[in-house]
Amino acid sequence: MQAKALSKLKELTDRLKEAARAYYQEDREIMSNREYDALYDRLKELEEETGTVLAGSPTISVGYEAVEQLPKEAHESPMLSLDKTKDREALREFIGEHKTLLSWKLDGLTIVLTYEQGILAKAVTRGNGIIGEVITNNARVFKNLPLRIPYKGKLVLRGEAIITYSDFEKINKTIEEAEARYKNPRNLCSGSVRQLNNQITAERNVRFYAFSLVSAQGEDFENSREKQMEWLTAQGFQTVEYHMITGETLDEAMEYFSQAVNSNDFPSDGLVALYDDIAYGESLGSTAKFPRNSLAFKWKDEIKDTTLLEIEWSPSRTGLINPVAIFEPVELEGSTVSRASVHNVSIVRDLELGIGDTIQVYKANMIIPQIAENLTRSRSLVIPDICPACQQPSSIKKENDVEVLCCTNPDCPAKKIKAFALFASRNAMNIDGLSEATLEKFIARGFIHDFGDIFEIQRFREQIVEMEGFGEKSFENLMESLEKARHTTPSRLLYALGIPGIGAANAKLICGQFDNSLEEIQQADQETLGEVEGIGPVLAGSVWEYFHNSENCQRLAHLLTHLELEKEKKTGDQPLEGLSFVITGSVQHFANRGQMKERIEELGGKVTGSVTRKTSYLINNDTASNSSKNKKAKELGIPVISEEDFLKMTEE
Repeated sequence: MQAKALSKLKELTDRLKEAARAYYQEDREIMSNREYDALYDRLKELEEETGTVLAGSPTISVGYEAVEQLPKEAHESPMLSLDKTKDREALREFIGEHKTLLSWKLDGLTIVLTYEQGILAKAVTRGNGIIGEVITNNARVFKNLPLRIPYKGKLVLRGEAIITYSDFEKINKTIEEAEARYKNPRNLCSGSVRQLNNQITAERNVRFYAFSLVSAQGEDFENSREKQMEWLTAQGFQTVEYHMITGETLDEAMEYFSQAVNSNDFPSDGLVALYDDIAYGESLGSTAKFPRNSLAFKWKDEIKDTTLLEIEWSPSRTGLINPVAIFEPVELEGSTVSRASVHNVSIVRDLELGIGDTIQVYKANMIIPQIAENLTRSRSLVIPDICPACQQPSSIKKENDVEVLCCTNPDCPAKKIKAFALFASRNAMNIDGLSEATLEKFIARGFIHDFGDIFEIQRFREQIVEMEGFGEKSFENLMESLEKARHTTPSRLLYALGIPGIGAANAKLICGQFDNSLEEIQQADQETLGEVEGIGPVLAGSVWEYFHNSENCQRLAHLLTHLELEKEKKTGDQPLEGLSFVITGSVQHFANRGQMKERIEELGGKVTGSVTRKTSYLINNDTASNSSKNKKAKELGIPVISEEDFLKMTEE
């Protein structure tokens, strides 16, 4: 029995670690919050039963190592997780007669800020609670963060970086390809905060809300957390909304929060209760993972029973065939829902689904419909062995230990329609008149097989003008649009090719690094591609693999016979033409390094993230420092110049 329990304990530990790694480090979800919480609680029970806690268990560790793309730094004091409950009475018991701050538990990315001499000196992500990633340059462009404050001592505070629902929707609307859109504000925020190029961060409207003061030298807060929050507000910070309560007044506050959560523009996944009495709270100490002065409250999900009517298998441009549950409509959190993504084959099998089963559905974080449980578990669902779009064989593959269904046909219309729709979209080749519906008709009739065929569509003029919804005028408009599209830029073309992970912004970064030479990009190795700021090894590998596929190269060669590539237009004198710069450290004459980068690019120069033999100058106001970039520059004989030196170069 003990051996069986230990085996289960190991299995749960590994599953939860993988889910946390995916969520915190890779910005993807492989299980729902509800499933994670249930498995976590079961793991705790097993650890208590067996008396065994494995190394790296989620119940004692506080996260995963930060990714390698940003500098790492240890926090002055560890950032522990919060213990949690979904039971209001358990929350009331925790609060008791103590004055307690009850606030939103914001769903974004936790950041630690340090101010010195009234100026933002450092910003570090939570990371694994011990070591985080330094994102100071990005924090300086947060929408509502003060860069200077009245207080001149050393201040350390914590808060949450978030992106509002309204900004999230606006950003997603600019992404024409549905599959490339962000799944939720938290994932978008995480990626935005950890950008290597803070211009992208600035465009995302990231906001910061303070929720905890760690230290402020020489200040007396009269032993009150509330006084700390009031003081932070006076310094110019936006603080998380809170109510001061006791166990007796909890219900009134809960009524407010439970109503407000439905209309808030910011994402939250619960509430946090924190004792106001600082000394008392700190005297309680902490467990290996949780402080004892605070408790998180997570909303109980509204769960409804319904009947599973069918699983819709939806083919995508990437070849994945995604399962979507269709069920009898139910009212959840104020709206009617009848569909929920099941994500992958692994989840289909875990739920043991069958048509006609009674399933329980809920809205994760009160937003996204999910299946909580299958009460029937008939296991009668047949996973299709043919693609619904092309009727060719499908197969189950394992990706990151998750089973997914894929179409094996490279000529699947679903793959082509999505790929061609991206190619014709506004931020790509910008071809008016080529909607998905039109493309579907052209592909079905065999008019189009690759991108180059689009520019030869005049061969089928007679058939097209006879098609329903078309005619002479529509055809002429399409021809005019194609003529305009022939003249394009390398970055638009690179994005239009549909290389996995390469969006319009990334395509511009890559083309800028290689002086808009598609030939240089095709010939670049993975290491060189990975040196482009904001790209990294994964995207570099994606680009390299695309250009080292013979079929892709053939199709591209066909396409290029129809195009005239024009370099991005530059205006004015270009005194920095041909020069490559790396900027490190703080800047004084520019608002931030992003603004300095813009100035260099305006003058014809390039800015990269790493010092290489191709670097012309390293800009660092501390020219004598022993930083890794300074050392690298000296090894390669690359001049290290100050901001003043740079300004003198551009005075002419």
